[in-house]
Amino acid sequence: MGRGKFKGKPTGRRQFSNPDELRAGTSASRPRTFKQEQAEPVEEEYEEESGEESGEELNDNDTKPKGSQSVIEVENPNLVKAKNLKAKDADVGKVTELSRREREEIEKQRAHERYMRLQEQGKTEQARKDLERLAMIRQQRAEAAKKREEEKAAKEQKKAESRK
Repeated sequence: MGRGKFKGKPTGRRQFSNPDELRAGTSASRPRTFKQEQAEPVEEEYEEESGEESGEELNDNDTKPKGSQSVIEVENPNLVKAKNLKAKDADVGKVTELSRREREEIEKQRAHERYMRLQEQGKTEQARKDLERLAMIRQQRAEAAKKREEEKAAKEQKKAESRK
């Protein structure tokens, strides 16, 4: 009879062994190979005692590997292994090569800095033109200021004459 509204799995219900079954060794969940492996060491102990007299040793560890274990182990040449560098293995003195874009960007920055330094010193053609323009503007302003002072002085002189 079904339990609940959900259909059970085709593999059946899970079977849990209780502690009494585990102690007794009648657990249904234990694999059969485990029973055989547990029974073999007892036989080996008995056979080793008799084997000591004859000087023979039994090796049950020389069993054939099963399945794909018997195939020759070859490393996959297409397998990409992760390269984990540890801090102690890292080469501090090694200089990493920059890409073309990075190199061009650095060269561009250096050229701009060099140009700005020459610009401040007045050694570039553009700096010379700027300085000439600046000198001409200063001269024009000085002449305009001188002219204003003369006009102001002429006005004051006129006022003084008209009062007399």
